[in-house]
Amino acid sequence: MPSASSRRAVLAALLMAATGCGRARRTAPLVIATGQRGGVYFDYGEGLAAAVSAEDPGLRPRVIATGASLDNLRLVADGGADVAFTLADSAALAVAGQAPFLEPQPVRALARLYDNYVHLVVRAGSGIVMLDDLRGKRVSCGAAGSGTEIIARRLLALARRGPAAVERLDLAGSAAALSAGSIDAFFFSGGLPTQTISELAARRLIRLVDLRDHAEPMRRRHGEFYSPRTIPASAYGLPACGSIGVPDYLVVRQDMAEDLAYELTGLLFSDRDALERAHPEARRLNVRSAFATHPVPLHQGAIRYYRESRS
Repeated sequence: MPSASSRRAVLAALLMAATGCGRARRTAPLVIATGQRGGVYFDYGEGLAAAVSAEDPGLRPRVIATGASLDNLRLVADGGADVAFTLADSAALAVAGQAPFLEPQPVRALARLYDNYVHLVVRAGSGIVMLDDLRGKRVSCGAAGSGTEIIARRLLALARRGPAAVERLDLAGSAAALSAGSIDAFFFSGGLPTQTISELAARRLIRLVDLRDHAEPMRRRHGEFYSPRTIPASAYGLPACGSIGVPDYLVVRQDMAEDLAYELTGLLFSDRDALERAHPEARRLNVRSAFATHPVPLHQGAIRYYRESRS
């Protein structure tokens, strides 16, 4: 595996590199599109920015909060961000050019990072115990532009009857609305633990609804991204609860310079301790599975890193 010192040297040289296809690359900032504050994407992105800064102070990474997956994919494709976090099912729509995208998006993957868990959060005293109990209720499906919204709407399509009202609130807005009683439930897809949900659980305001039995129907309808998972009691101090897992990818634009993509991929592994301090989900990064980013092709720089790591 390439040494950290060699990666630092190459990364410094890349500050003035050009991308493929003749498009001039900005030297600073390196824009990292994450997600909503209080979610894992944002914390992980902060850790990645710190790792990049430590490797070369001349490169000034900038973390931006977004609606998450769909927004991030558009930002990378349009050049508004250099690196982004996304759910695999949202990324699949982007590379295929399927709605809400009008055409295939020029994105490539650096790594599969960890699995998100779909949370259906309700008030502790609620009578909502299964997906079908949302009929007639007020539900937030997640922020506009988020991968959560894609998943939530797909899940609601499996229910016998839909909710009475659907809101598009971000994580903080959903938590506030649930606390105030203006909604009955909200969906969120995130790593474990998600800070905002931890705060609600610590106040004994919420419980989680089991979604595990819906993983297979989601898989049959929408692809192999969905798998049954369990949110353990240790995540939030709540009873263990069935969930649906969806992989998370780190993506870049397809014409990013190969050497830069190679170096960024390497940083995920050489600086994993720093990333774990930002959020414990970083410990799940594994060089033996990180290249499994179907259907998003790996960037050539990432391919080179994984080949060298096995030699």
